Amino acid sequence: MPRGGSPFGRGTADNKGQHLINLLALECVLAARGRLGFNAMWLIEMGEETGSPGLYEFCQDNKALLAADLLIASDGPRMTPDVPLVFLGARGAINFRLAVELREGAHHSGNWGGLLADPAVILAQALATITDRRGQVRVPEWRPTSLTPDIRALLARLPLPVGPQIDLDWGEDSLTPQERVFGWNSFAVLAMESGVPAAPVNAISGHARATCQLRFVTGTDHLDILSALRRHLDAEGFEQVRVEPEDSGFFPATRSDPDNPWVARVVASLERTTGTAPHLAPNLGGSLPNHVFLDTLGLPTIWIPHSYGGCNQHAPDEHMLIPVARQALGLMAGLYWDLGESSPE
Repeated sequence: MPRGGSPFGRGTADNKGQHLINLLALECVLAARGRLGFNAMWLIEMGEETGSPGLYEFCQDNKALLAADLLIASDGPRMTPDVPLVFLGARGAINFRLAVELREGAHHSGNWGGLLADPAVILAQALATITDRRGQVRVPEWRPTSLTPDIRALLARLPLPVGPQIDLDWGEDSLTPQERVFGWNSFAVLAMESGVPAAPVNAISGHARATCQLRFVTGTDHLDILSALRRHLDAEGFEQVRVEPEDSGFFPATRSDPDNPWVARVVASLERTTGTAPHLAPNLGGSLPNHVFLDTLGLPTIWIPHSYGGCNQHAPDEHMLIPVARQALGLMAGLYWDLGESSPE
């Protein structure tokens, strides 16, 4: 529903509005030129928030049908509302649970306090070994190898994302804020539980659990993430902390080559439309099923988002800015027009 010049509602920015902009841009080119000048296939899937179930299998089974020169897609926010962004991949994400199960039921904290181990304390201590007090990752295998000088140079040209005030004293101390979110790994505790938080009683719980997440960039062995954590916890003396993988929510990290000729061609088209060079990022800070297109189908992947950091995606007041949407429509129409004129060398 429009409110104050912006459409509000779930999916307006993430991601129905972005799909609609790209479809309308295609319609504009067809109306003006009568043809595209290139072949286009559209693939829209609805399960990205739960790990895109079935997408890999579909693309694996239909490689010949989906053969193409590149993927152009839209999702996520821009760095700033007024400047277009091109990103070439995404951080990976893996969700998992840490659990300490010591006994059945809870026991009175007066009668048994000091005699029964507290699973919540054990879990808190174990979590405290995964990062230091400012969130710097301490699991050696979780520290990536891909923040090379060329990637650092690319990130140095990016502004800080527009949104909540960031904590400059959080994350890897030796990195810039841009490097921390686009070039490094971050660990988060998404939820924790011991006892009944809504109705605590004077008892030592028998269990404690935390749902955790690692966002990771290329240069991290995604097949070894949980095994590395298991080795780390054992070395720290927390053998009783179980590591349990989640059934969904996993994406590996991806990054197309910034020197691919298609990247330069897309960036040049966007700059011709606006008169300003777009921001170019090696990957998004969030996670997407980009590996299906990059690795399974072998396509260079170029993402052009049409939202901004304050869109409040997933919330009831999610919204899209009309100026951003209007500019994005012109960008994509210009890009489709340019793609129909010639092919890269």
